[in-house]
Amino acid sequence: MQSTIYKFTFLLISIILFNTGSHAQVSTTDTMMVYGNCNMCKKTIEGSLKEKDGIIAKNWNKDTKMLTVTYDASKINKEQIGQKIADAGYDNQYATATEKAYKKLHSCCQYDRPKQPSGGENK
Repeated sequence: MQSTIYKFTFLLISIILFNTGSHAQVSTTDTMMVYGNCNMCKKTIEGSLKEKDGIIAKNWNKDTKMLTVTYDASKINKEQIGQKIADAGYDNQYATATEKAYKKLHSCCQYDRPKQPSGGENK
């Protein structure tokens, strides 16, 4: 009887350990330049990054214009993060917001946009 309990306990622990290891997150932390002006920008920039997309933590600093983001690298990469932010209207080092998305920003959030490379268009 005691042998059966030990075998069952070993089997249960093995299953738990196996399942835990197979769903491990590969978290990565990066920083990126994101243009913006104020706390409303902070809310919008950070709000564009969702946990369901693999975002673990995010913090945009309005003074330095730097976003620190921790994410599950098996679900999303820094270029995709940049595009999500650009879709919300904010230019960054990985993607440029369309003119339409930029114009939707509140007037206090309309930052001085960086110069686009020759031939580049604000879609």
